[in-house]
Amino acid sequence: MGWSQQDLADRAILSLNAVKRLENGKSDPRLSTITAVQSALEAGGIEFIPAHSDKGEGVRLKQA
Repeated sequence: MGWSQQDLADRAILSLNAVKRLENGKSDPRLSTITAVQSALEAGGIEFIPAHSDKGEGVRLKQA
């Protein structure tokens, strides 16, 4: 998507440090942090596909 960590932090209304810790896997993130990131990514055009989907589990750009 071409976003920097700061872009994601701004869109998810999180601190840059929270995004860095999440990406580094150096902390156990709160559910609210994960939800904020997922919501920001979905608003940016990402689709999260559940395991029980006929499309197969994964992440992809939404089709226009």
